[in-house]
Amino acid sequence: MRSRWIILAVLFVARAAFAFQFGSVGAVAPQLSEGLGASLTDIGILIGVYFAPGVLLAFPAGTIGRRYGDKATVLAALLAMLAGELLMAASASWSVQIAGRLIAGTGGILLSVLMTKMVADWFAGREIATAMAIFVNSWPVGIAISLMLLPWIGARFGLFAVNLAVAGWILIGFGLMAFFYRAQEAPVPVKGERGSVTSENVYAMIAVSSIWCLYNLGLVMIFSFGPTMLVERGWSMAAAGSTISIVLWLTALSVPLGGLLADMTKRGEAIVVAGCIGFALLTVLLSRSGQVLPAVIAVGTVCGLPAGAIMSLPARVLEPKTRAIGMGIFYTAFYAGSPVGSAIGGKLSTSLGSARAALDFGALMLLACPAILWVFHRIVAGQDRPALP
Repeated sequence: MRSRWIILAVLFVARAAFAFQFGSVGAVAPQLSEGLGASLTDIGILIGVYFAPGVLLAFPAGTIGRRYGDKATVLAALLAMLAGELLMAASASWSVQIAGRLIAGTGGILLSVLMTKMVADWFAGREIATAMAIFVNSWPVGIAISLMLLPWIGARFGLFAVNLAVAGWILIGFGLMAFFYRAQEAPVPVKGERGSVTSENVYAMIAVSSIWCLYNLGLVMIFSFGPTMLVERGWSMAAAGSTISIVLWLTALSVPLGGLLADMTKRGEAIVVAGCIGFALLTVLLSRSGQVLPAVIAVGTVCGLPAGAIMSLPARVLEPKTRAIGMGIFYTAFYAGSPVGSAIGGKLSTSLGSARAALDFGALMLLACPAILWVFHRIVAGQDRPALP
């Protein structure tokens, strides 16, 4: 019997390809701007459009997986990611670049949603928290590697080689999924257990999704526009990407640490508030400080702390039989907001003449999270209030 930890390693590498591809645009943004004649507004659109298919696909992704099989659907998703990347490599046309990102993003969204279920299938009742923490960290690891590796490749071999590097990782993920992954036998579902969500559930999930979206936008502004900000200060593209990647490497440590603190202290909401405010203030410091390395280390140490506590919030309002529907609402709202936020960050950078504006925008989004958390708390309190006789 294949070890569930080997299965988790396969899923980790394949999902890291999703992160590697998403982060590839921000990693070589200065070179893309020069090669495509694109402004920072355009770069923001190109970054954010990757998530746009999620608005339509996040909710039905589970149904698609049940109909065609999780493994077959993920393999098809990886092929879509590969096709989109090769399309971008084939032409410098702006419309082709957008089309390639949309195709690749379609695959990436399906892969991400279904792989979360795959991890749960293998680890339900057995080290599920540890497994999810490892799995979630495939995102910062994939982006960190893109920031370290792709600027170096782009500077020496050109943008075509960057596309080929991304395609290569996707192929590795495809091979691992095809030859090493097998589905875990799941219990037969009981008829009538689908359940339905209430209006309060919907409002609560939109609130949680908004927090997750704004929190991630704060992080996206760092790794998408941080390298460009340093290049504007005279750094080389490779040095800028490697330095900003430190944030992602430290995030891979601070995410599980934050989850552990939330579980130990039972003060998850306090960690969300303190973490988001601290993250926002350090982002502003990074955008203005001449001491870049200490600021980068501080951001990476703090920014991952709220993640686990935020992702634990849906369990407060969703029962097992409504979890699939509720998480579909969660991801749909998340993917609806993400492309818009990236585009706004790019537009502000263009209008104000510096990528620093995108980081400041991300800081404002982070400061909005505690206010939305208060709204979520009020919704849950109203839901738990006993009905009048």
